[in-house]
Amino acid sequence: MKKIFAIAFIAGALAACQKSSFLDDKTNGLTEEAVFTDSIQTMNFLTKIYQDAGYTFGPSRFSSAGGSGNTELATDNAEGNNNLSVWGNAYAQGVIGPSNVLTGFAADKDLWKTPYKNIRRVNLLLSKLPDAPFAEATKTRLRAEARFLRAFYYHNMVAAFAGVPLIGDKVFGISDIIDIPRSSYSDCVNYITSELDAAAADLAPIVYKDIDYGRITEGACRALKSRVLLYAASPLFNGGSVSTDPAVIPLTAYPSSDNNRWKLAADAAEDVIGMNDYSLYVDNTTRPGFGFYQVFLRRVNNEYIFAFNRPAQKEFEAYYLPPTRSGASIMRPTQNLVESFPMRDGTPISESGTYDANNPYINRDPRLDNSIIYNGMVYQNNSGTKTAVLTYTSLGSTIANTTSDAYTTANNFTGYFSRKMLDENLSNSSAGSTERAWPLIRYAEILLNYAEAVNEMGEPEKAVEKLILLRERAGILPGADGRYGIKPNISAGDLQDLIRNERRIELAFEDHRFNDIRRWKIASTVLKGFNKIDIIKRTGTNTYVHTIGTAPRPLNFRDAMYLLPIPLSERQKMPSMLQNPGY
Repeated sequence: MKKIFAIAFIAGALAACQKSSFLDDKTNGLTEEAVFTDSIQTMNFLTKIYQDAGYTFGPSRFSSAGGSGNTELATDNAEGNNNLSVWGNAYAQGVIGPSNVLTGFAADKDLWKTPYKNIRRVNLLLSKLPDAPFAEATKTRLRAEARFLRAFYYHNMVAAFAGVPLIGDKVFGISDIIDIPRSSYSDCVNYITSELDAAAADLAPIVYKDIDYGRITEGACRALKSRVLLYAASPLFNGGSVSTDPAVIPLTAYPSSDNNRWKLAADAAEDVIGMNDYSLYVDNTTRPGFGFYQVFLRRVNNEYIFAFNRPAQKEFEAYYLPPTRSGASIMRPTQNLVESFPMRDGTPISESGTYDANNPYINRDPRLDNSIIYNGMVYQNNSGTKTAVLTYTSLGSTIANTTSDAYTTANNFTGYFSRKMLDENLSNSSAGSTERAWPLIRYAEILLNYAEAVNEMGEPEKAVEKLILLRERAGILPGADGRYGIKPNISAGDLQDLIRNERRIELAFEDHRFNDIRRWKIASTVLKGFNKIDIIKRTGTNTYVHTIGTAPRPLNFRDAMYLLPIPLSERQKMPSMLQNPGY
């Protein structure tokens, strides 16, 4: 059975499902009857629901006159520009509210409408499946796929807003007057996990044919459940409501904490691990950490559990590469992120006796080289040869050297460019393309989910076992004790910091950091002041002095922002929905 679950979209399916018809889902002028009495059109309809699954991940999620990017831009991992029309900047600078929570997104990638649009599509599909022209076994499979997708869209909303209105299988018509209150956070988690359990049970016996390669499987259902329960056990939601209003508290979190929720999260992750269907993609022979680099450029691999398959293209090269490689460099890594990568022996740079602040990229965790382009890194240029990317200033001037890669006060460069998930043999202007799938859920996350949960249960050594797997694949050296830089007898508190840092660097730019800093309730610490940047001066041939500076964009996190505001436009339509606190 194939282990990668990245839907392969058919060109005809995309063309057939571009617009909306019967109420919100018109497909090239076809009626409901025409679609759901035709097996191909019904499959196309489900494909349309799959098609939006990458909406949270894509590099163009924030599409506006001011630029682009995704939620990484709203964290301490990345900088873009100061344009407040870009949602990530508005969030980081503390100026989001009920009236602008949906602005600054590409039309099909927002926080509220995209999920509910697809939830409605699922409900419509489920209502029509009993009479659709399929064998019963196929109906069961399609129903399970659709229920997973509905749970996926709900989860994304709950992670952002906490409790949202649950509508079950209801399909509302254009004349219906809808005013549904928010469901409690607990009810939302219970609904999502019960849907995933049911879908997993129906998909357990399925062995897909090649033509169906990439569809939702039992493993994808169990993996999403792992994430949902990990979030539910986290400080923000596990009795950590940001509200003091008795009517609002249950909407925003469990009213009281329960450490057993960490066990539920650990058990869910262990269920995925115990399937033995997934593994880390490992190659430390080609070069240290090559498996970590290569996994993002292989649609077929045993690490991806749920992914968004892409045609051959250079989209990340276009968005992330520096100007000298014809890239837009829309999200530039921060010095904060760079400092979080340990040394090659696994020790933090703050504890290493070999770290050199003026030669800071030597002997580091190989994931650094595979995630970040830094000054002097040799990289493919537009002519098809590999030359150094230069980001230093010249004698402190605001216009650097002869390249356009260097830091200036005008372009907001940080000294770094994104490298992760990019093909090192391509520039945006060079010939060729690469295969790629966006990792919506991969096995590395499941290992981190398990490690975090069991450590919070007070069993740090069980967590260490999983961290060693990740560090070994990363190319970190094992050390004489085989612990890959993890201290013997490490306390649960120290290991919590290490796990959170490991999650940051392993999953950087994969649409996790925004949710993590909120669910851990550390955003109020990390999104204050300014992100750090590296200002590099050249003092001689290949000699550089690194000065830690601050990015121009001010960070102004408010505690209300741990949850996003319910959009004003939606509350005007459904006044029964109570607003999140602080808005």
